[in-house]
Amino acid sequence: MYLYTDQTYNEVDFSHKDLREGELRGCTFTKCRFRGTRMEEVLTSGSQFIDCDFSGAALNASTHERSAFTNCRFQSANLFVAKFQECKMVGSDFTEANLDGITILRGDWSYTSLRLVQLSKQQLRGVRFVEADLYDAKLDKADLRDADLTRAHLAKARLQGADLRGAVLDGVDFKSFDIKGARLDTAQAIAFARSYGAKVD
Repeated sequence: MYLYTDQTYNEVDFSHKDLREGELRGCTFTKCRFRGTRMEEVLTSGSQFIDCDFSGAALNASTHERSAFTNCRFQSANLFVAKFQECKMVGSDFTEANLDGITILRGDWSYTSLRLVQLSKQQLRGVRFVEADLYDAKLDKADLRDADLTRAHLAKARLQGADLRGAVLDGVDFKSFDIKGARLDTAQAIAFARSYGAKVD
């Protein structure tokens, strides 16, 4: 168990180190490498990670509160049952990451790469996914109420049974994904109908 408070790190290589069960409060990491690092059960609070590389890192059961991970790489990272509360994840890449059991409470996930991710039945209410890449993402029965999906890439995404009421869907291509069984509000239903050429008075 360790505690780092208000520390700043620039281009430090933490790859393959054992950083389990620690706390990072108010710390800033810029262009640091955490490739293959063991970070199970880590807590970050109010910390910033800018252009950092977490490829292959183990972040199982980690908790992140009001932290920022901007333009970070999480390729093949293990985020099993990790929790992100009001975090800023803008521009980060989660290609082939394990997000099973993840908890996302609000926050900004705009411009992230979430291709092929498994987010079925997740509570994603109010999360910002502006221009996020959700190609072929599994969002079945997810709660996306009041989420911002402006211009999100949803081609082949599975949204069967998802709750989209109140979500912002401006610029979304309704023809590129299946929303059979999804719950829509009136404005969304009209936009959906118009995308298929219907005239709605």
